[in-house]
Amino acid sequence: MANRHELTFVAGADDIDELGHVNNAVWVRWMERIAVAHWQADAAPEHRDRYIWVVTRHEIDYRGNVGPGETVRAQTFIPEGPTGARFDRCTTFRDANDRVLVEARTTWALIDRASGRLARVTAEIAAPFLP
Repeated sequence: MANRHELTFVAGADDIDELGHVNNAVWVRWMERIAVAHWQADAAPEHRDRYIWVVTRHEIDYRGNVGPGETVRAQTFIPEGPTGARFDRCTTFRDANDRVLVEARTTWALIDRASGRLARVTAEIAAPFLP
């Protein structure tokens, strides 16, 4: 599928919980980092300047984990067009053996920076992210 974005994350000492693996909150932080990176990489400059995104919902399936120093490859994409001010983003994290560790579907809402209010995701804003 076109319009995917990938990043690699390495689990640092501060990412590890008392069970010896990446804390759930860190996975969420990484989801935000890859989403923002995708927006920064593919959105038109005037859209990046005018809008910001906020999360309204996360659905996360944890299937595995990694420990300190281990690497995960994250991939994100937008599976379908927007609904009003919102669209969903899917993110998958895989380990070095290409095994799926975490899968998430996050709903993001578009905010107009100047007004602080929700803004409709127009076809022009969505186009760079759709398959």
